[in-house]
Amino acid sequence: MFQSTKNTIAAAVTVLIATAGAAHAAPAAASTDDTARVIVGFKAGGKQNGKAAIAAAKGNVKVDMDDINASVAEVPAKAVNDLRNNPHIEFVENDGKRYLTALATPSTGTPYKTGQQVPYGIAMVQADQLPDTYAGNRTVCIIDSGIDLAHEDLSGNHVTGQTNPGTGAWNTDENHHGTHVAGTIAALNNAGKGVVGVNANGKLNLHIIKVFGADGWAYTSTLIAAANKCGAAGANVISMSLGGDERSQAEERAFDGLAKRGVLSIAAAGNDGNNTQSYPAGYPSVMSVAALDENKVVANFSQFTDKVEIAGPGVGVLSTVPMGSGRESALKVGATTYAPGGMDGSPAASVTAPLADFGLGDATNAAVAGKVCLIKRGSIAFSVKVANCQASGGVGAVVYNNAPEGFAGTLGGAASSIPSVTASGTEGATLQAQLGQSATVNVTATNYAYFNGTSMATPHVSAVAALVWSYFPNCSAAQIRSTLGKTALDLGAPGRDAYYGYGLVQAKAAYDRIRANGCNN
Repeated sequence: MFQSTKNTIAAAVTVLIATAGAAHAAPAAASTDDTARVIVGFKAGGKQNGKAAIAAAKGNVKVDMDDINASVAEVPAKAVNDLRNNPHIEFVENDGKRYLTALATPSTGTPYKTGQQVPYGIAMVQADQLPDTYAGNRTVCIIDSGIDLAHEDLSGNHVTGQTNPGTGAWNTDENHHGTHVAGTIAALNNAGKGVVGVNANGKLNLHIIKVFGADGWAYTSTLIAAANKCGAAGANVISMSLGGDERSQAEERAFDGLAKRGVLSIAAAGNDGNNTQSYPAGYPSVMSVAALDENKVVANFSQFTDKVEIAGPGVGVLSTVPMGSGRESALKVGATTYAPGGMDGSPAASVTAPLADFGLGDATNAAVAGKVCLIKRGSIAFSVKVANCQASGGVGAVVYNNAPEGFAGTLGGAASSIPSVTASGTEGATLQAQLGQSATVNVTATNYAYFNGTSMATPHVSAVAALVWSYFPNCSAAQIRSTLGKTALDLGAPGRDAYYGYGLVQAKAAYDRIRANGCNN
């Protein structure tokens, strides 16, 4: 679930993975009721006097952001209004937080080598129709939780990176999220290994800015600094599978500036399944991306607003995760063998025990001790359901959907010692009739995982933008953005709408339009 939280000091931005149940509690803000961490924007020529006003208010400047004529400061909460009224200061705003926000077929050998899985999104965005021959002239900057640079499906790429203090090295990924995003953009076309990305031949340049550590959140000011680092590193496209619910003038100013410098910024629309706006996706200078399933239907978690501009595959997306951290799931109950979905974060283990009803899993129950818990999706987070099963003495968990279709879940970083899998709502009804029968839950370690979210849709669009742009490097970012909208596969209501934007991004159609009509088409 796209997670957001508010308090008197800051709002949160998170990486965007859709899950079921309640959002986890947000980490405590760095400020207290007596102090506020704020971004102070100075008027032209007012920086020196503005900083003097911060000092006079007994505040401390933490970060200078010269690129946008602003500073981050911690100040007494009672001084905020006085600073807002200072004639040298343009604005004072919370330094909000930004947080970490399926199907495949075997390759036939054309255009990808055999022994790999081709995620459904690759063909859906027409990446298989447009080779990344010239992608070496483009750079995609991924702002996320880092990347497992040693991954078998990523290590052959051209990758550079930078680390934000306190998050760990950029070439590691404690959240799995950044590695999954990178795989959708550039998993390699290497025979017998894993999956392929949109730009699969190791030519695209990737620059990784790690802003999320194991706790999965960062300040708005951190995101601003990361975006400017992307620009300084020569990025053509910035991919951001993240967001938060508090608008920021400073953040908007930063992305406006990047757009003027010719950088195309792309961000996830959010996973709350409502019409609230997420940022940075909500700024005019940023493309907002909705998520679709394999049937080209908007995901029920995808936020719908008038800022949604385009859509990409975001349900059941198979991609890379840090080596050994993915999970392959199997389930057999009685004589019936199922094809369960994975639960990211489940330990690799196998158990056999009687299947027992555990309801919604919202309370412990000693009756499931020594048994496999059958749990219905809804009301609370998967991590809490599985933790309650474990605390009750359960040895394994099967979470079934509250809708007919299947799904993939995540434990959201919560520790668990019992294997867990997911099942469709249809399978759940069958499983209810098998209570008491012997159930085997088997979870084995892999290097790949299925994730859901507008986080997964965003890298599809970012990668297609870079792919098409690589053929026409003289086009501007604005022209590429416009072409992607004009050539998107229209879905939902005719024309642009709040759910699909202009529609599903299409690589070959965008290429064909520019080739026929030029950049300014």
